[in-house]
This record gives sequence, structure tokens and C-alpha cells, in this order.
Amino acid sequence: MAKTTFPVEATHIMMFARAIADDNPVYCDAEKAKASEVGGIIAPPTFTQAASQFDPNGMRPKPGEKWFGSGKEPSGIEGKPPSSGGLHAEQHFEYFRPVRPGDVLTGESNPGKTWERESKRAGKLKFAETITEFRDPAGELVVRVRSVVVKTERPVAPA
Repeated sequence: MAKTTFPVEATHIMMFARAIADDNPVYCDAEKAKASEVGGIIAPPTFTQAASQFDPNGMRPKPGEKWFGSGKEPSGIEGKPPSSGGLHAEQHFEYFRPVRPGDVLTGESNPGKTWERESKRAGKLKFAETITEFRDPAGELVVRVRSVVVKTERPVAPA
């Protein structure tokens, strides 16, 4: 996601909370949320990951394009997919205020630090972070997300 703007809707928050099996009423019950310390409906901590659905270049199938998919077998790409060799290693969320229905957030991703470590089984491990900042229309920072991926020098042989 380079730069993506998305609206935050109450039903979107509710469906996200249900998808992650979190039944906390602050995500879907306006009366209970209003009586809570957060004072109204808020989004779950990992909610900004749903912004990828608003990214036209996001990681999902596109009509007319071959896609590796996430099933047992590839669904169109022959050989090694372009995304292979990487592993999502970490995800950190820093909130500056709660995400609420009615917000319109713009997320912008930029590269962060890179570093390497040596592994006995996989050779050199290359780590790279991406920093995504979500801002409101006034430009105020709402959420900062730090994602870390790792790529191995060689496949790990079964032990």
C-alpha cells in the first residue's frame, strides 16, 4: 500500500471484529460502548489492516490476472510466485487516538530499517520493515503500523 484513503464505517468495524472472533461490545454495541471508558464504538487494534481492501494494487485476486492464491495449489502462476521467499515476522500498532466510525483515514507506507542475521539452517536472513502511518483529513496521526518481513538466503530443509 503506497497511499490509500478509506472510510471507517460501524458495520465495517463490526464485521472485522466478528472475523477475528472478538465479541467485545465496544466494537458493535453503541449503548454499551457509550457507557464504557472509550465513550463510543471503536475499531479493534489490528483494524487498519483492512485498509488493504481499498488499495487497488492490494494482495487479492484481480479479474483477468493470474494469481498465486493461498490454496493448496497455485491458481494460475507457473513456477515460483513473485512474492515467495518472504515471511511476515512482526507487526506493531501504535495508537495516538482510537479509530472510530466516521473517520476517513489515509495510510501511507514507507520503507523503514533493514538488517541481517545469520541462520544455521537458512543462511543469511534479511529483515526489512515498512512503516505505515494512518492520518485523518486534518493530517493528524491516528495509527502508526510497523511491519517486519524476513527473507531467507535459501530454503530451510526439513529437520
